[in-house]
Amino acid sequence: MDIEQVHAHCLSFPHVTEEILWGNDLVFKIGGKMFAVIGLDPAPDHCLSLKCTPEKFTELIERAGVVPAPYVARYHWVALERFNAVSDKELKGLLRDAYGLVLEKLPRRARAILEATPNKSPAKRR
Repeated sequence: MDIEQVHAHCLSFPHVTEEILWGNDLVFKIGGKMFAVIGLDPAPDHCLSLKCTPEKFTELIERAGVVPAPYVARYHWVALERFNAVSDKELKGLLRDAYGLVLEKLPRRARAILEATPNKSPAKRR
Protein backbone atom coordinates (compact mmCIF):
# COMPACT_ATOMS: atom_id res chain seq x y z
CA MET A 1 0.00 0.00 0.00
CA ASP A 2 1.06 3.59 -0.45
CA ILE A 3 0.02 6.81 1.27
CA GLU A 4 -3.02 7.35 -0.97
CA GLN A 5 -4.29 3.80 -0.46
CA VAL A 6 -3.87 4.04 3.32
CA HIS A 7 -5.67 7.39 3.26
CA ALA A 8 -8.58 5.97 1.26
CA HIS A 9 -8.78 2.86 3.44
CA CYS A 10 -8.93 4.88 6.68
CA LEU A 11 -11.67 7.12 5.26
CA SER A 12 -13.69 4.05 4.24
CA PHE A 13 -14.57 3.35 7.89
CA PRO A 14 -17.83 4.87 9.20
CA HIS A 15 -17.68 8.30 10.84
CA VAL A 16 -13.93 8.80 10.41
CA THR A 17 -12.60 12.34 10.38
CA GLU A 18 -9.17 13.52 9.32
CA GLU A 19 -7.23 16.47 10.58
CA ILE A 20 -3.75 17.93 10.12
CA LEU A 21 -2.00 18.19 13.50
CA TRP A 22 1.50 18.91 14.81
CA GLY A 23 2.58 20.68 11.67
CA ASN A 24 2.30 18.04 8.98
CA ASP A 25 0.73 14.84 10.34
CA LEU A 26 -2.56 13.58 8.92
CA VAL A 27 -4.52 12.19 11.87
CA PHE A 28 -7.50 9.85 11.47
CA LYS A 29 -10.07 9.90 14.26
CA ILE A 30 -13.29 8.24 15.32
CA GLY A 31 -15.36 10.14 17.87
CA GLY A 32 -12.53 12.64 18.30
CA LYS A 33 -9.99 9.94 19.25
CA MET A 34 -6.99 9.03 17.08
CA PHE A 35 -6.51 5.59 15.62
CA ALA A 36 -3.90 6.21 12.89
CA VAL A 37 -1.44 8.94 11.85
CA ILE A 38 0.30 9.39 8.50
CA GLY A 39 3.44 11.53 8.47
CA LEU A 40 3.16 13.82 5.44
CA ASP A 41 6.77 14.99 5.60
CA PRO A 42 9.25 12.48 4.32
CA ALA A 43 10.69 11.22 7.59
CA PRO A 44 13.53 8.74 7.78
CA ASP A 45 12.18 6.99 10.87
CA HIS A 46 8.49 6.25 10.14
CA CYS A 47 5.60 6.94 7.76
CA LEU A 48 2.53 5.58 9.59
CA SER A 49 1.59 5.04 13.23
CA LEU A 50 -1.41 3.14 14.52
CA LYS A 51 -2.97 1.73 17.68
CA CYS A 52 -2.92 -2.00 18.34
CA THR A 53 -3.53 -4.51 21.12
CA PRO A 54 -0.78 -5.17 23.66
CA GLU A 55 -0.24 -8.64 22.16
CA LYS A 56 -0.03 -7.35 18.59
CA PHE A 57 2.28 -4.53 19.72
CA THR A 58 4.72 -7.06 21.17
CA GLU A 59 4.56 -9.19 18.03
CA LEU A 60 4.93 -6.30 15.56
CA ILE A 61 7.91 -4.56 17.17
CA GLU A 62 9.91 -7.76 16.72
CA ARG A 63 9.70 -7.32 12.94
CA ALA A 64 12.07 -5.34 10.77
CA GLY A 65 10.54 -2.03 9.74
CA VAL A 66 8.16 -1.78 12.72
CA VAL A 67 9.11 0.17 15.86
CA PRO A 68 7.36 1.47 18.96
CA ALA A 69 5.72 4.77 17.99
CA PRO A 70 7.40 7.86 19.43
CA TYR A 71 5.52 9.41 22.38
CA VAL A 72 2.63 6.89 22.32
CA ALA A 73 4.27 3.45 22.48
CA ARG A 74 3.13 3.12 26.10
CA TYR A 75 -0.44 3.14 24.73
CA HIS A 76 0.46 0.29 22.33
CA TRP A 77 1.04 2.32 19.18
CA VAL A 78 3.47 1.06 16.54
CA ALA A 79 5.17 2.99 13.75
CA LEU A 80 5.94 1.58 10.32
CA GLU A 81 9.25 2.73 8.88
CA ARG A 82 7.86 2.05 5.41
CA PHE A 83 4.42 1.11 4.13
CA ASN A 84 5.63 -2.30 2.93
CA ALA A 85 6.91 -3.32 6.39
CA VAL A 86 3.77 -5.50 6.51
CA SER A 87 1.70 -6.93 3.66
CA ASP A 88 -1.17 -4.93 2.20
CA LYS A 89 -3.69 -7.41 3.59
CA GLU A 90 -2.17 -7.26 7.06
CA LEU A 91 -1.97 -3.45 7.01
CA LYS A 92 -5.66 -3.22 6.11
CA GLY A 93 -6.43 -5.54 9.02
CA LEU A 94 -4.24 -3.54 11.41
CA LEU A 95 -6.00 -0.30 10.41
CA ARG A 96 -9.42 -1.95 10.83
CA ASP A 97 -8.37 -3.25 14.25
CA ALA A 98 -7.01 0.17 15.30
CA TYR A 99 -10.33 1.76 14.32
CA GLY A 100 -12.24 -0.91 16.25
CA LEU A 101 -10.10 -0.59 19.37
CA VAL A 102 -10.66 3.15 19.57
CA LEU A 103 -14.38 2.89 18.73
CA GLU A 104 -14.81 0.26 21.44
CA LYS A 105 -13.21 2.52 24.07
CA LEU A 106 -15.42 5.53 23.29
CA PRO A 107 -17.94 6.36 26.00
CA ARG A 108 -21.30 4.68 25.48
CA ARG A 109 -22.97 8.03 24.80
CA ALA A 110 -20.44 8.96 22.10
CA ARG A 111 -20.91 5.57 20.39
CA ALA A 112 -24.70 5.99 20.54
CA ILE A 113 -24.43 9.42 18.89
CA LEU A 114 -22.24 7.99 16.12
CA GLU A 115 -24.60 5.07 15.55
CA ALA A 116 -27.60 7.40 15.37
CA THR A 117 -25.88 9.70 12.86
CA PRO A 118 -25.95 8.64 9.22
CA ASN A 119 -22.46 8.26 7.79
CA LYS A 120 -22.12 10.94 5.16
CA SER A 121 -19.07 11.47 3.02
CA PRO A 122 -15.87 11.47 5.08
CA ALA A 123 -15.57 14.55 7.24
CA LYS A 124 -12.46 16.65 6.88
CA ARG A 125 -11.22 19.09 9.50
CA ARG A 126 -8.20 21.07 8.45
